[in-house]
Amino acid sequence: MSARKQSQLSLRKTRSAITNGKHLLADVDARSAWMRRLRDLITAHTADLGGEDLCSEAEQRLIRRAAMLTIQTEMMDQKFALNDGEASQTDLETYQRLVNTLRRTLESLGLSRRSKDVTPSLEQYLQAKALQEEQRP
Repeated sequence: MSARKQSQLSLRKTRSAITNGKHLLADVDARSAWMRRLRDLITAHTADLGGEDLCSEAEQRLIRRAAMLTIQTEMMDQKFALNDGEASQTDLETYQRLVNTLRRTLESLGLSRRSKDVTPSLEQYLQAKALQEEQRP
């Protein structure tokens, strides 16, 4: 019997492209206008919550859902505008459900911004101060 070659599995190989952050959605062209808008919304919501390092995995999922719901409501806004503001009863009911779901999702995340602590540690402050002293003529 010949020995089978052992494959070297790495975290990079076992995680999906979505988990790795390489793709937002599988098999979707990331260059489309709505995908760019999705990335912008995710970035804005994440910044409101203090940055990616302060967001839990659950908050990141809610941020993605809130961004997608926002895009869907914006698409319906555009549809209504192109139709001189007219909408069918079904469209209005769908719009109402979207907006209510978006509101609840945003409330779950918190509607106020979180400030990110950018105060340097004592060690960082002293290092910066020493660097300034060295650079003085």
